[in-house]
Amino acid sequence: MFFPVFLSVIILVRNQADNLKMLLQDVTANISSLVSDYEIIVVDNASDDHSVTVLKEVTGENGFPNLQVYALTKEVDADTCAWVGMENALGDFVAVLDPLTDNIGFLPDMLDKAVSGSDVVFAMNGQKAAQTLAYRMAFSVFNRIYRVANGIDLGKEAPQYRLLSKRIVNFILQHPQPALTYRYLPATGGFARTILNYDATPRVAHVKRISESIDRGMRLLVSTTRAPMRLVTWLSMFGAGANLLYSVYVVIVGMVKPDVAPGWISLSLQQSGMFFLISLVLLVLGEYILQMAALSNEGPAYHVGQEFTSARMTRREKLNIEEVNATASVLPAHTDKRFAP
Repeated sequence: MFFPVFLSVIILVRNQADNLKMLLQDVTANISSLVSDYEIIVVDNASDDHSVTVLKEVTGENGFPNLQVYALTKEVDADTCAWVGMENALGDFVAVLDPLTDNIGFLPDMLDKAVSGSDVVFAMNGQKAAQTLAYRMAFSVFNRIYRVANGIDLGKEAPQYRLLSKRIVNFILQHPQPALTYRYLPATGGFARTILNYDATPRVAHVKRISESIDRGMRLLVSTTRAPMRLVTWLSMFGAGANLLYSVYVVIVGMVKPDVAPGWISLSLQQSGMFFLISLVLLVLGEYILQMAALSNEGPAYHVGQEFTSARMTRREKLNIEEVNATASVLPAHTDKRFAP
């Protein structure tokens, strides 16, 4: 396969100094003959070995061509790390991969789908890296909650290995939190997308810490969907209604039954009234927070997903025609022909 496009490949690395040269050689060999132009963007996620020294060496005069390196000062999550390379990519298409778990050899199939019209192509590896039982359980619970709240299973419908068109990158750039938006928006923004499956053995068991994953999942859940705060407003509304009904019940009991304990009616009305006001305050506060979150997190008001132009434009046709208005004139007999037009 050969594609006349400019491809950017983003590689996320951390503490891989021993195999960086082999990795870059593998990536270069796979894409140098695949596209007409390319760039390799390496994002080092605050490695504490000598990875940066190796990266400085491979970007020298005798190193690899078309290489761009971004070394972070502190470790961040995978989405933020990927976005560092994404916002600096110049290619028509941008691929993001983790060399420990993703197979660069599957990139031609992804690029074939992209040039055929898919704005985003996801690749799902059938062989998963080994993880702890606690991480797998937490990951499953999170995906189910996120699917209910946002209508998408991030694990199955938006895997990390992906190929995006420049149009999607520009769209994500317009959002106030692009590092979070990058994770889910390509699968929910109404773009033409394709999900491919392949089987490749991961190079290394990529063990993830469950504490950091939970923190990242909570930020993603709270920042990308209104469901948690909407649940708070629903509970507040339910509490206000329940306390109001209880107040009516207390009044009816006081009117019907004469043997009510002294002080029960006044104490019950006081408590129900207080909880009714607290529920109303939480309801109003929750709606206010929802509106503020919408104003701060929402992206552009619209985005043109596809654009078409007629193949025939009459204005252009007229530009290729030279109109000459020739006026035939009859010269008098005594007129010298040298002065004839």
